[in-house]
Amino acid sequence: MKTITCYLDFISPYAYLAFEVLPKHLMGVSHRMVYKPVLFAGMLKHHGQLGPAEIAGKREWTYRQVLWQAKQLGTPLDMPQSHPFNPLALLRLAVACSVDGEPNRYVCEALFKHVWQGGAAADDVARLQTLTQQLAPQRSVDAPDVKEQLKANTEEAIARGAFGVPTFCVDDKVFWGLDALPMMRAYLDEDQWFDSAWDAAASIQQGVKR
Repeated sequence: MKTITCYLDFISPYAYLAFEVLPKHLMGVSHRMVYKPVLFAGMLKHHGQLGPAEIAGKREWTYRQVLWQAKQLGTPLDMPQSHPFNPLALLRLAVACSVDGEPNRYVCEALFKHVWQGGAAADDVARLQTLTQQLAPQRSVDAPDVKEQLKANTEEAIARGAFGVPTFCVDDKVFWGLDALPMMRAYLDEDQWFDSAWDAAASIQQGVKR
């Protein structure tokens, strides 16, 4: 049985869509699923990048694409009142709902729907209070160990090769994004392509550096 670790940030519409369709892609596969909240902004800072919603042109395309993908997948998706927003409160709430920083699927689903269904402000204080009461976290969201766990999750993801969300790690393999789910399923099904092509792709020389 394989362990699949999903590194996610509720700020990402792609993470939301991947989360929603994940069970379909894992149907019939014996596995253990682990969800770990991470700070996407921390990953971007580590790699010296801007987020897609911070780049003119790419921002508009991202929103149009995810709305189209949601339509194609039959998954309800409403853009929040503003985006990007500060997701720290949501991430800490998710971490606080477990003793080990690994919230269950019910918790993650509630947080994703808080952001991506209904079109309200994801960081509205009153809504956050209601959500916190609903989830009844085991620890205080402001506890130092909760903040440290979120930081540790983010550092762990980066150390494993993650550069965005959602990222799925299985063994030493890193699968990034909604569209990587079929590829991950192929690996879980022991597709022989991975015996040679995976490492060969990483050996291609970089011709130009900027």
